[in-house]
Amino acid sequence: MELTDRDLLSIQAVRNLVRQAKVAQKTLATFSQEQIDAIVDAVAKAGWDNAQRLGQMAQEETGFGRAEDKTIKNQFASKAVHDYIRDMKTVGIIREDSKNKIWEIAVPMGIIAALIPSTNPTSTVIFKTLIALKTGNAIIFSPHPSALKCTLEAVRVVREAAEQAGCPAGAVGCMELLTMESTQELMRHPDVALILATGGHAMVKAAYSSGNPAIGVGPGNAPAFIERSADIPLAVKRILDSKTFDNGTICASEQSIVTEECIRDQVIAELTRQGAYFLDEEAKQKVGAILMRENGTMNPKVVGRSPQVIAQLAGIEIPSGTRVLVAHETKVGPKYPFSKEKLCPVLAFYTEPDWVAACERCIEILHHEGAGHTLIIHSNNEEIIREFALKKPVSRLLVNTPGALGGIGATTGLIPSLTLGCGAVGGSSSSDNIGPEHLINIRRVGYGLRELEDLKPASNAPVDEQEALVQAVLKAVLEKLKV
Repeated sequence: MELTDRDLLSIQAVRNLVRQAKVAQKTLATFSQEQIDAIVDAVAKAGWDNAQRLGQMAQEETGFGRAEDKTIKNQFASKAVHDYIRDMKTVGIIREDSKNKIWEIAVPMGIIAALIPSTNPTSTVIFKTLIALKTGNAIIFSPHPSALKCTLEAVRVVREAAEQAGCPAGAVGCMELLTMESTQELMRHPDVALILATGGHAMVKAAYSSGNPAIGVGPGNAPAFIERSADIPLAVKRILDSKTFDNGTICASEQSIVTEECIRDQVIAELTRQGAYFLDEEAKQKVGAILMRENGTMNPKVVGRSPQVIAQLAGIEIPSGTRVLVAHETKVGPKYPFSKEKLCPVLAFYTEPDWVAACERCIEILHHEGAGHTLIIHSNNEEIIREFALKKPVSRLLVNTPGALGGIGATTGLIPSLTLGCGAVGGSSSSDNIGPEHLINIRRVGYGLRELEDLKPASNAPVDEQEALVQAVLKAVLEKLKV
């Protein structure tokens, strides 16, 4: 019978991809570290060589962000990630503990299902391909419908590079006929070992509900605290650099500024000087009305758009050269859209009496949305930084750095990654920046160090031995008494 139903066709296509990936992965699992590394090197080079073209395609298809910044993200995925994983042992015995006589052996998981967001479609493909192939896994991509063409092209680039370097055909696959049913089929397929879910809350929830292991990324809603000891001009520069990078589409980018009353006017003046525009109450209401949809989720019409586009949509006038829109805010919650995640150059601005109150405000923002993700602090007071580190419900506290670039490891020493775990508090299975180490199982070999007799306490000695011991002690006591 010929299939003509779109849903059925899409499901069958996924099953075909999984079947091909399963065969390819069995071959890939037999490769040496040298063979794996040659494939990974080729994929990284192809990603770098095509970074600009893929960045342009992603921006043109989605309308999100800026092509030049998407190029940088593609380059980051190709080079920074590759530099981090290049010398990593991921095949065979990867660690030996001679003291405790333990070996650790890397075991590929199998097939990775990779969900791709519309905000970072091509860079995420490059990144996930590198970490999957580095660990001997096959990978199948599920693109976002609004970024299908650029995702397919990115997959074609990395797949051809991998296969030319010796990767078995079928190890890198991508869905082309997109339906809800096909995505569910991929996530629920019994031959899928792990889901890497990067995307919206609904997608991540579906991944965790699939019945297969999943690593998901929760929403970001990072506050940036400017403490009185900070270099205010530099702090503002870093925040604006971050919030304007690709028009705010990286989930670790700042969503709110929190500062102290004593430096409030300085911070406002510096923000204004560097291109921020503070909305009056009328403009605030108009912008707030378009940030979210009626169901409380982000309005895709503002995601990754410039301040000028957002102003036009809201029906307000802003000065030429405006880099970021800022709204004074005092409340946090569903009724206050500026307190939520905004993947666009829009910031909330909170003022608190001191750092203790600012700390509590940051916690309130994070628990409203973004718990487990990221917080940024600009300060030269190590004691306060330590207090923030100990108390905040986040997986990464970034100090004196742009949030978007620091979170992914571009301007910090954190693991270079485009998938940022949020830990249990954020509903994620990991709090790490995800890398190859999360895509392998570890088989441990343990040599015997002790015998059963070594485990028995002295009180468990045979009765005759105990009796002999008692007699010896008694004799020693009697001898002392004689003296």
